[in-house]
Amino acid sequence: MKHCDPKKLLPARAALQSHFRTPLVASPFQPRIDALVRTEEWYDWAGYKAPLSLWDEELEYFAIRSQSALFDISPMVKYRIEGTDAEAFLNRVTLRDVRKLKPGRVHYTAWCNDEGHVLDDGTLFRLAKDRFRLCCQERHLPWLLDSAIGFDVSVAEETEAIAGLALQGPTSFAVLRDAGFEGIEGLKVFDLADFPHESGMVTISRTGFTGDLGYELFIDGKHALSLWDRLWQAGERRGLRAIGYAALNRARLEAGLIVANADFVTAEHAIRADRVRMPDEIGLGFLIDVEKPHFNGRRAIQQARAKGTMRHILVGLEIEGNIPAEHAIVYHQGKREIGLVSAAIWSPMAKRNIALASLERPYGDTITGDLWVEIYAMRELRYQKLMKRAKVVPRPFIKLDRRTANPPADF
Repeated sequence: MKHCDPKKLLPARAALQSHFRTPLVASPFQPRIDALVRTEEWYDWAGYKAPLSLWDEELEYFAIRSQSALFDISPMVKYRIEGTDAEAFLNRVTLRDVRKLKPGRVHYTAWCNDEGHVLDDGTLFRLAKDRFRLCCQERHLPWLLDSAIGFDVSVAEETEAIAGLALQGPTSFAVLRDAGFEGIEGLKVFDLADFPHESGMVTISRTGFTGDLGYELFIDGKHALSLWDRLWQAGERRGLRAIGYAALNRARLEAGLIVANADFVTAEHAIRADRVRMPDEIGLGFLIDVEKPHFNGRRAIQQARAKGTMRHILVGLEIEGNIPAEHAIVYHQGKREIGLVSAAIWSPMAKRNIALASLERPYGDTITGDLWVEIYAMRELRYQKLMKRAKVVPRPFIKLDRRTANPPADF
C-alpha cells in the first residue's frame, strides 16, 4: 500500500473545508461591538455576524426599559425604491394604501403573493415624494424587480451601504438631544427627518421594535463609527448600553410584535402547503386596505374572508405560573392539540407569563375557554411535564404611554 505524506494533504483539506465555509459579513459598527462584547454569543442575521448578547441578557433587557439601549440593525434588509411610479408600485405590492403615507412618515406594512399568503412584513419609509426605503427581514429583490415591470421605478438593495441603529428606551430622546440633534423633540411616532452628521446626513425616525420610546437611525456606512461615538458620548450620563437580540426579543414580545419565520412561516420559506399564512391568520388583517386599487393577494384574501376558510389565528396568551412556555403545544380541554406557542417569556414589566401562539380556528377565535399548554421543565436532570391553564388576552401585553408622548418625556 502506498502511503501519502500527511503534510501534503493539509492544503487539500483546507481547500475542501473552505468550500463549506461562508464567512459572516461584519457590520459597519463591528469594531465598537467587538470592543464591548463579553459573552461571545453570536448568531447569523441575514449573513451578518450579530450578537445574541453582549454582557448580560437580563440586564440588557432592563437597559431598554429603564434607561436606553443601542442595537445594531444594519443587517436588516433595506431596499431603495424611487421613481415617478414608486408610489403606484408600492401600492400594488403592499397591503396598506401608500397614497396616505406622506413624505417624512413611516408605516408598518406587509406584502403577499397572488394567493394571499404573506411573503414578509416590514416598515416603509417615505423619504420624499418619489423616494422610499423598505426595510424587512427577508430578501425579495428578484420578486420586487419582477413586480416592477411596467412601472417607471428603480429598485436596489442598499443593506450593505446603509448602516442602522435602534436607540430605544426612556432616555433615548434625551440622548439624541444631548448629542446635538436639534429639533429631535418635534418627531412624533412614525415621523422621520434628516439631521446633519459630519459631512453627510443621518435619517432618524421615531420607530422601533420594543414598544417603548425609541428611534431608528440610518446613515451611510462610512459615517457609522462616528455616529456610534456621538451617541455613546452623549449617552454616558443617561445609562446608554449596547444590547443583543435576546434582550430585544423579550421587549418585542411584551409589545406583542411578531417576527417572520419565528411566529409565522413566510410564503417563500414554507415547504409544506399548510404552513403558509394569510394576513388575517397572523394578526395583520388590520393592515389590509380593501378600498385602495388592486394589490397582490387581494382577490384571494377577500374570497377567504367571504367564505370563512381561514384556518389559523395568532393570539396572545397569558399562562399560569412563571415558567416560559416557548414551543409548547396548546390543547383544548387538556386533550385536543390545537396549536403551538412560538414565543414566550415571563414578563418583568407585565408581571405575567405571556406567549404568542398559532392556533387552529375556531380555537382562539370563537372558542377561547379551557385552553392548556404542555410545558416540560428541567428539574435536576429530569424533565417534568406541567399542564398549565392559558387564556387568550389582547396584545400588546404592555402599553407604555412614553412611547407616544408628544413631546417625548425627558427622563
